[in-house]
Amino acid sequence: MDSLTQIVLGAAVGEAVLGKKVGNKAMLYGAIAGTIPDLDIIANYFTDTVSAIEWHRGFTHSIFFSILFAPLFGWCIYKLERKQPASWKDWSWLMFWGLFTHPILDSFTTWGTQLFWPFGYKLAFQSIFVIDPLYTLPFLTFLILTMMQKRDSSKRAQYNKLGLTVSTAYLGVTLLLKGFAYNKITQNLKDQGIVYKEITVRPSPFNTILWAANIDVGDAYLIGNYSFFDQQPIHFSRYPKNHQLLGDLSQQDKVQRLKGITEGWYTIVEDNGELYFNDLRFGLMSLEPDEDRFAFSYKIQSMEGDVVVEETPKLKRDAKLLLSALWARMWGI
Repeated sequence: MDSLTQIVLGAAVGEAVLGKKVGNKAMLYGAIAGTIPDLDIIANYFTDTVSAIEWHRGFTHSIFFSILFAPLFGWCIYKLERKQPASWKDWSWLMFWGLFTHPILDSFTTWGTQLFWPFGYKLAFQSIFVIDPLYTLPFLTFLILTMMQKRDSSKRAQYNKLGLTVSTAYLGVTLLLKGFAYNKITQNLKDQGIVYKEITVRPSPFNTILWAANIDVGDAYLIGNYSFFDQQPIHFSRYPKNHQLLGDLSQQDKVQRLKGITEGWYTIVEDNGELYFNDLRFGLMSLEPDEDRFAFSYKIQSMEGDVVVEETPKLKRDAKLLLSALWARMWGI
C-alpha cells in the first residue's frame, strides 16, 4: 500500500501495543516501523531494473525480517527513550507488529508480498489497489481522534480499536466483492462462449467497484472490466501473447526472471525493431478498447552478449486521462 496508509497502520498498531505506557511516542515509532519495509526501494538506485523489482516486497517484507530486526530496532529505541516506562521487550514487541502488519496489508494488493521469503511463494489476494481512500481515510480519521485524547482516556483506546476494526473489516469486504466480481466475469465468459485456461481478477485503481480481469485463452490474453453498476455484457479485448518474438532472448537470465516476476502474465510487442515486455498484472494505460500500452512495460535490448531491461516511462497526462475514464466507467458508463 501507499506510504501514508502504512504510516497510519503502523501508528495505530503502535498505539495498540504500547500507547498506554508511552502515549504518542508509540504512534511515532509504530509509524516508523510501518515505513521501514518499503525502504527496499533504495535498490532502484544501485542495481538493475530486474533485480530492483525482485527485491521490492521481498526480504524486508518477510516474517524473517520482522523477527530478526524487531529486537535490534527495539534495543535502539530503548536506549534512545530511557526516560520512557517501557522495556526493551516492550519496544521490540511494538516494532515487530509494526514491521509485520506492513506486509500483511501488502498481501491484499495486486503486487502481493514475499511474506515467506526466502521461499519463492508470493502471497497476493489482489483485492485492494495500492491506494484506496475507503481504507485509508476512515482509518486516518480514527487515528487523529485517538491522538487528541489523553493517554489515560478510555476514548483513546476505543477510537484506535475502531480504526483497526473498521479497516480490517473493509479488507474482508474487498475479498467478498472480488468473489462477486469473479462470478460475474466468469458468467459473462460462459455466456459469450469463451473457453479459457486461467483467470485473475483485481480491483481497478482507487476503488473496489470496478474490477479488471486477465483471461488466458491459449495464444492470447483477454482483458475485460466489470463494474457493479454495469447493465451491458462485458467487452473483452484480445492481446496476442507473441512470446515467440523473444527468440533466443527467452533463455536469457533477466528475461527468465521477468517471466517469474509476472508469473507468466506477459505479452511481447515489437515496435520499430525493438522488443517490449508487458506485465499484464497491473492493467493498461487507458480504458480504450484499442489501448495497447500497459502500466508496466519494459524495453528489452541485447547488448554485447548481455540483456538490458529498461522500464518505459509513464506520462502524467496518461494518468489524468485514466483517472477521468475510471470515474466514468466505475458508474457503468
